[in-house]
Formats: sequence, structure tokens, C-alpha cells
Amino acid sequence: MPQPDADEALDAIAAELYILPPSEFTAARNARAGMAAGPLAKQIKALRKPTVAAWAVNLLAQDGQLADAVELSAALREAQDDLDAAELGRLGKQRRQLVAALAKQAVGLAEDAGGSLSAAAQDDVVTTINAAVMDAAAAAAVLTGRLVTALEAGDIEPGALAEAVGGSVPGVVAPPPRDDLAERRARKAAEKAAREAERLANEAERELARVDARRAKAQERVDHVRERIDDLRRDLAALENDEAGAVDKLETIDRERADAAAKARDAAKESERAQAALDDA
Repeated sequence: MPQPDADEALDAIAAELYILPPSEFTAARNARAGMAAGPLAKQIKALRKPTVAAWAVNLLAQDGQLADAVELSAALREAQDDLDAAELGRLGKQRRQLVAALAKQAVGLAEDAGGSLSAAAQDDVVTTINAAVMDAAAAAAVLTGRLVTALEAGDIEPGALAEAVGGSVPGVVAPPPRDDLAERRARKAAEKAAREAERLANEAERELARVDARRAKAQERVDHVRERIDDLRRDLAALENDEAGAVDKLETIDRERADAAAKARDAAKESERAQAALDDA
């Protein structure tokens, strides 16, 4: 959190910058930041360019023309607390007259400084001065002479006041400045990460589908081979039975042949003996 001396230094520089015409603000701010050092330089560089309406009200505050409005603001709040309808009516009329006069004066100061306010900008000047009359916090913000944007009467949150004023705001702790660039970069990084995660998830689903298809084909092949093996096993069992029968039959025939061969040998020998006997006779 900045120290009081640092706040005062920033506020003094901001007060000088915020009475310059908005067209000159950025160049002057950057020049002052270049002349400073350390955290103060960064704080000066972070000061935002005021709207034309805010600039006109800053000129009015510097000119010392808002004291009457602040006094009227206190009187209005006291009358509201006391619920004095008559006093409220009188002060309300006085407020409207004073606000209109001060707004006209602010427009005149801006024109004298070379500026030009559109009808919308003049309306913003009126609503800002009216907010200062109706709300003590808004009055304190306006009296700094460092407005960045217009104010509107109502429930003005401290954070909104801090956003509307360059530098510190009396009685308000400024929230840490937002780093819009960092936020955008973080969001882009998150979006990129989300897209990449979705892409990877889709690719993983596609790869799973490809593997499932390959597995289905492999399972089909396994089932087919197993069925074929079962068929071959049944065929082998039948062939083994056929072989056993054929072997038995062959063994029977081999025995028959052995008997036949023995008989043939005996018959041949008997024939030889008979032929020899014939030759001797």
C-alpha cells in the first residue's frame, strides 16, 4: 500500500494533469512519468485520461467554485435527517439553481481553456455537480479536482469512487488496478487450453474407436481360428480312429500273408520233391 507521502506526490501531479485539456493529457502524463522514478513513475503512467465532462468539473473545482455546493450538501443531509419537509423543499430548489449555475460556469471555464462540450457532456457535468451536492463522498471526490469520469447521485460505492478519481480519494482505499491486458491474456490462454483439451479428448475418442475396431477384428479372427481348431480336432480324432482300424486290418492281412507264404513255400518244396521223383523213375 502506498505511503502517505507517495499519495501526496501522486495527487499533486495528478491535480496538475487533470486540469489540462484532455487532448494534451496523455503526452503530459507520459512526460511526467518519464521524469519520475520507481513506483511513482508507474502510478503516474497508470493515470487515465479524463472525459471532457470530468475535465470541466476539475476546472470548476480548481477555481474554488464548489464550496457553496458542499455547504448546501451538508444542509440537505441535515434537513433529511430531521425530516423537515419545508426546509427540504426550499433547499431542493436552491440546489437545482446552484447546480445549474455551477454547471454553466464549468462549461464556460472549459470553453475558455479551448475546449468544447457536447450536449451529452454538459448533461454529465450537471449530474456530477448534483452528485457532489447530494452525496458527501461524491463531494469529496469532486473537490479533489482529479475526476476521470462523471458521477451520478445514488448509492456510490467506494470502489466506484476510486475508479472515477485519478490518485487517492479522501476516505476511500483504492482497489488494486486491474491489469486488463493480463486478464485478456489469461482468458486467451484459458480458451486455448480448453480448445487443446477438447482437441486431445476428441483425438483420444477417435483413437479409442480405431483400437476398438482393430480389437473387434482380432477377436473375430481368434474366434474363427478356435472354431477351426475344434473342427480339426474332431477330424483328427476321426482319422485316428480310421488309422487304428486300418492298422488292425493290415496286421490281420499281414498274418494271413505270412500263413499263405508258408503254405506256398511248403507247396513249392513238395512240388520240387515230386518233380525229382518223376525224373528218377
